[in-house]
Amino acid sequence: METYNILRDLAIIFICAKGAGLLARKCRAPMVVGEIIAGLIIGPCLLNWVTPNDFVAQMAEIGVILIMFSAGLETNLQELKKSGFAAFLIACVGVLVPLVGGSLLYMCIYGFSAFGTDEFFKAVFIGCIMTATSVGITVEVLKEMGKLKTRVGQTILSAAIIDDVIGIIVLTFVLGFKDPDSNTLLVTGKILLFLVLSLVLGIVIYKLFKFYDDRHAHTRRIPIIAITLCFIMAFAAEKYFGIADITGAYIAGIILCNVRDAEYIDRRISINGYMFFAPVFFVSIGLKTDFSNVDSSMIVFSIGFVIVAMLSKVIGCGLASKCFKYSWIDCLKIGAGMMTRGEVALIITNKGLGLGIIDSSYFTAVILLIIVSSIVTPVVLKLLFGKSDKGTKEAALATAKK
Repeated sequence: METYNILRDLAIIFICAKGAGLLARKCRAPMVVGEIIAGLIIGPCLLNWVTPNDFVAQMAEIGVILIMFSAGLETNLQELKKSGFAAFLIACVGVLVPLVGGSLLYMCIYGFSAFGTDEFFKAVFIGCIMTATSVGITVEVLKEMGKLKTRVGQTILSAAIIDDVIGIIVLTFVLGFKDPDSNTLLVTGKILLFLVLSLVLGIVIYKLFKFYDDRHAHTRRIPIIAITLCFIMAFAAEKYFGIADITGAYIAGIILCNVRDAEYIDRRISINGYMFFAPVFFVSIGLKTDFSNVDSSMIVFSIGFVIVAMLSKVIGCGLASKCFKYSWIDCLKIGAGMMTRGEVALIITNKGLGLGIIDSSYFTAVILLIIVSSIVTPVVLKLLFGKSDKGTKEAALATAKK
């Protein structure tokens, strides 16, 4: 591909991504929704100004690695410890129910297949897409209502963080077992070995980095060393352990999330990600989305996918919350707060497309889920909190009259 064509494509991608992203934010939707729609408009679906190519694909891969590294850096291990067993169990059930629900949805529409077949793993992968929660919109709504620091708000926040960690681990296992010739024990052993080595080496790397960071705080070499670690972990995960590179990047972020300059590193990484690589990734989703293969069965699947993905979070997280003596209205709040999907769902879908597990037509269902959940979740949360606040005020007035 000629250099000037690359420059033209990048110029179109950046201006359209940012323009559509800002328009989406004005409409109170996530910017990623606008960037995906920009990809649909400028790609083969409509205007065909930019076509998918190797350069865009490689830029998008770097973008997704940086996104996951940033997600790891933003993980608050202290908050995870404070959240305790309740948030952990809510997150576990909140992953299990969508995983099973998504798998059954695919099998009910396209037929049941024997364990170990490509179709079976395709069904499980559809369930994997449903597992991850994007809590960004929920956090903004809770902040706006002054409910983020309440027991329910903190539970949603902590469970969403744990939810993403578990979702990535589940994805790692599914991708490892995808190869029909793979040895179950060998795959499991590789994954466990990677996790153990990450824990042991992570402690050593953390202490070394902390020692260096304390002496050279807020210097440009700190984020450079951090991003080097990110790329090394991403490379080693996929090359030597057969694990997705995004898992390695995510764990690299977790290793450094408690160092003194974690926020500084994240800010520096986000500059490159926000300005350059991330828009290419989200636009590339739109570029790769193919509506030509969307038939009546895919439309049915997409509608079912959205319904199952949203209800499974409400049911799973809501019922798990009830085990910890939350009221039914609070259980609904927690379940509704976990409904939104975003970047991680796209990342998982993109990884499945790259490995040939699913085809590009499934992006339709995922994009629809992100848009619908981004609109519905804030509305439902405001209604639920408004209802409970009204009930609390009425109870207080009744008590005062007595």
